[in-house]
Amino acid sequence: MSENKVDIAAKLAGQPKLIPYGGYYSTVIPKHEPLLTETGPETPLGEYMRHFWHPVCMSEELTDTPRFIEIMSEELVAFRDHSGNVGVLHAHCCHRGASLEYGLVKEKGIMCCYHGWTWDVDGRCLEVPSAKGEEAEGEQLAARVWQPAYKAFERNGLVFAYMGPPEKEPPFPEWEDDFTLMDGDELVPYSNRDDANWLQVQDNSADQYHHIPLHTTAVVPGHEQSTTFGEAGAAPYLVRPDLQFFPVDDGRGMAWTASRRIDEGKIFIRVNQQVLPNISCHSYLFEDGSKRKLFSRLHMIRWTVPVNDTACKMIGWRMVGAGIDPRGLDVALRHLIGFETMDFLDGQVSRRRPELQRYWDNRTEKTPFMQPQPDHRARECYKEAQWAPGDYEATVSQRPIAVHALENPMKADGGVFLFRKLLRDAITGDNPQASPAAWKTWLEENPGPNLYCQGNILMIKEGATLAEEVERRRDAARKVISTTAESNSLKGAERVQFVKDKYAELEKSYS
Repeated sequence: MSENKVDIAAKLAGQPKLIPYGGYYSTVIPKHEPLLTETGPETPLGEYMRHFWHPVCMSEELTDTPRFIEIMSEELVAFRDHSGNVGVLHAHCCHRGASLEYGLVKEKGIMCCYHGWTWDVDGRCLEVPSAKGEEAEGEQLAARVWQPAYKAFERNGLVFAYMGPPEKEPPFPEWEDDFTLMDGDELVPYSNRDDANWLQVQDNSADQYHHIPLHTTAVVPGHEQSTTFGEAGAAPYLVRPDLQFFPVDDGRGMAWTASRRIDEGKIFIRVNQQVLPNISCHSYLFEDGSKRKLFSRLHMIRWTVPVNDTACKMIGWRMVGAGIDPRGLDVALRHLIGFETMDFLDGQVSRRRPELQRYWDNRTEKTPFMQPQPDHRARECYKEAQWAPGDYEATVSQRPIAVHALENPMKADGGVFLFRKLLRDAITGDNPQASPAAWKTWLEENPGPNLYCQGNILMIKEGATLAEEVERRRDAARKVISTTAESNSLKGAERVQFVKDKYAELEKSYS
């Protein structure tokens, strides 16, 4: 065997990489994990996801013309007919295949531009235009031809669709009393596209450790960003969080605690949550830690919806108003929450700055995502992204589909790997409680399931030693989770009071 063949064989066999200048032995890239990343029709994950409701676009995208969308590698058209009914149909007319994105929205349904066949929102054929004397034949044809369609509805500015077997449709989950809105608060919809596989974007939500290096610092001094927690440079938030991760709801999701010492008398325990298959729930984002706070609730909920295997949408609601945001930051910046924009973190979305906007047209998912810009401005935008990268840069740069076999996890990555395990167990059937059938039954028997998501500023004194302080943070966080689980049989104000009373007892136990 020649020397060259020996080298190639060594690379393919996986030679040790822990040697100086050993890049040569790391040029063979393993495959991505298809079970958790591929969502097209007939893939295991794709079939699992299709048994759940997903937001597929914003209501504002439904205008006087149809909206082409791609969801889980399916080409679809969404529209609102003049009667106010929302339709989500396969894009290609089943007569001769012309795209319904060029169709005419009518009083009832949508008419294909090519030959005038008209389809209702449920896929029923309303009309087959026929020559004079052939009307009966057209009516017979219309009675036996259906355009593939998905059930859809609008809710607070979002369009939801169910893309699974109609006979297995689950209830739409009314999470915890209409998402725990307080008087005067509102759900503000938004949708941001990410040019990466859905899972690495979902992983980012469970990766709470990245907040400090990515969101409070920058590569180049003078380009510091604001932090997700409080003001940039605020000392309490430069303390890395102590993280713990907990499966909840019989493995249908997980909650995790991020605990930080604010000062010698106060501790901040934030609880976020992920729900199978693709929901993430976030508590108040701009906490400054100045005042005692018990059981502050949901601030943002989003679905990471696959567009295809190398793109996705982060689409959901921000909760805006004095009930969740007493500092008024959301209200002041509410106009920045919406389609392809977000009010916090320049690098959170692809449209990080006006000059870097993607020039979208009505056929968004089919056009090149970024149109050419003048060379000098493109270079400037890229440099700005390098100076102060954000979530978009971090997730997209992991490759179009991240390769899990190349990762070297640490303790703080526990949430990422726990959620992957929960998802894997649900897909393979290793956790029957997370099967689509079990989910459907649970939602039917448990309408408005409770969420663990919350933020707390607890009056707990600092431990006398580092070891005592670490154990104190962790013990308090575990008791926050156990108390929340204990409250799951309660609803509304009764649940809130129960939890607050328990937290007050927890504070006294450390007096």
